[in-house]
Amino acid sequence: MTTPRTILLVGEGNFSFSAGLSQLFSETSITATCLQHQEEVLQHEGAATNIQTIRDSGGVVLFEVDSTKLGESVSLKGLVFDRVVFNFPHCGRKSGVKKNRELLKKFFLSCVQVLAEDGEIHVALCNGQGGTPADQPMREWHDSWQVVAMAAEAQLILSGVQPFESEKYKSYRCTGYREFLSTSSIHPVKLVQDFLLKGLAEKWSVSMKTEKLPFLLTSKQLQKCCHEIDDTFHYWIHLLHEDLTSSKNASTELHTDKDKTIGQSMFLDSGKRTDTPHTVLGCRSQGDECLRSTCCLDVDTEEDKSLFVLRPSLLPQMEQLITYRSEDEQRKELTGINGNRREKERNSDNVEVGGNENGDSSGGCTGFTGLLFGISGLVFRSVPIGLWTLPAFHELFLKGVFHAACDPIKLLGQSLETLLAPYGVSLVMEQGCLCLMAQPMGLVGKVFVSSAGDKVRVSVNVSLNLDLLAVLLFSLPDWRLLWSHDPRFLKQFLLCQSPGQTFSPFSLFPQLLSFDISFWAGPAWEERKFHAVVREASRGTVEQVKLIDTFSHPNQSQISYCYRLSYHSHTHALSHTQALQLHRHVEFLLSSRLQVTIR
Repeated sequence: MTTPRTILLVGEGNFSFSAGLSQLFSETSITATCLQHQEEVLQHEGAATNIQTIRDSGGVVLFEVDSTKLGESVSLKGLVFDRVVFNFPHCGRKSGVKKNRELLKKFFLSCVQVLAEDGEIHVALCNGQGGTPADQPMREWHDSWQVVAMAAEAQLILSGVQPFESEKYKSYRCTGYREFLSTSSIHPVKLVQDFLLKGLAEKWSVSMKTEKLPFLLTSKQLQKCCHEIDDTFHYWIHLLHEDLTSSKNASTELHTDKDKTIGQSMFLDSGKRTDTPHTVLGCRSQGDECLRSTCCLDVDTEEDKSLFVLRPSLLPQMEQLITYRSEDEQRKELTGINGNRREKERNSDNVEVGGNENGDSSGGCTGFTGLLFGISGLVFRSVPIGLWTLPAFHELFLKGVFHAACDPIKLLGQSLETLLAPYGVSLVMEQGCLCLMAQPMGLVGKVFVSSAGDKVRVSVNVSLNLDLLAVLLFSLPDWRLLWSHDPRFLKQFLLCQSPGQTFSPFSLFPQLLSFDISFWAGPAWEERKFHAVVREASRGTVEQVKLIDTFSHPNQSQISYCYRLSYHSHTHALSHTQALQLHRHVEFLLSSRLQVTIR
């Protein structure tokens, strides 16, 4: 493939890929564009630096360019490009395959209007989305983005496959939910984490691990550490093929680099003649993306040792980090390598957050450093739909080893109470566990102990639900707002980044719409599967599900259930007609997936 003279990049987020490309192809003219306003783009970590890098290399950066209307863009009028690049296109939120297919089709049709003769179009997709045999595992055609069919709408055909080699572009950083907790993020979840760490740093030394951790755990890891979480709340994962054993092994390790990335690129050519533009598609997968969730699957964790689960807690990975750290210290002692360990950690994967000068953060107890290690990230729970039950949330997990005589739970509880009591959080001791409670959401965190291997020491764990605390500290009306892509949401936190400031809703008095649904179900009926289907079919707009009636058939082994579903959204206009359409979709999925009979 020859080096292109001109490249157009669309759908950029933080412009990190464009910046890397401008350094890789110094002789190429690069035009990088995005859909967002400049002010919104500059909120991304590193965006300003990346934009300057592109411009310093002679490239052009344009904002508010719609990838589906390139021919109508005033800024691009009269220009043609040897290559057009669109990395990981997506409509946003839970938009589904149909909307993303339409996005691809409109992009391809738009793209040929600015493409030079013999030019190329490069589109990167996650593994499985393309719907071709090159995707491993290959999805069902109806469950894919049908890239070949969408490209054919613009007279393009698939002509080749290549890996998406992200390691070539050293500055490349994907944007997405990870921006919640990125260094320069102003998302309320990150602001709450910063608030907690800053407050704890007055009495405790906290070392935050910043390396990436896999989303998947083995069933063995889960059974070892997460006894307190009901296994019915787990999202179980099955390998689709036996030859994915390498992915299984990879998910149990702690990866910090990108050389584990696997994937392909696909080439598309015009179906009419050989001298017309063709397209390249990149498919990306990172280990556990090769697996498809079977969250409603009946599983036997004792018999099936190949099971995986979306992590319901960060505890297993924290235990693994602590184990690796202990083994590393032993190796250093055996080889005589000394040096300032804290300085090395600070310069590698750790971020130190304050603490006492003598390193003893255990409240005056001597003999142990009392250092708290911390990690944060998404965890997943297959929970029923409710006002304050979150299927995914960001957890801040802290762990440290202290003298048992110091009563570390009490000391940590006092620190957390000092920080959170002004916002209505109270401490309740239940079965040796200190629970952090708040109204109206209930449990927002807990402090508990586990054995440290002897009677002298005790291992203390702190688990905090950052999402619920963000709702509480910023007075948000609904936790679902945290996942909003509406720029009006984050704009409120540009100037107001301190907890305690009341959020001003940008959607006033949204309608609450309720519909009843009745159906006959057999003896295999499980309510948790019902909640999972409702959450998916309603696209998260159902905020409450209430069982209002049951009836057992006298002559058949069937039970009639009647539920009331409450539709409510603080981010989108939800009319009666739209809610009814979603409700009809709920009925359809219930009939097709759970084999119930709608009454």
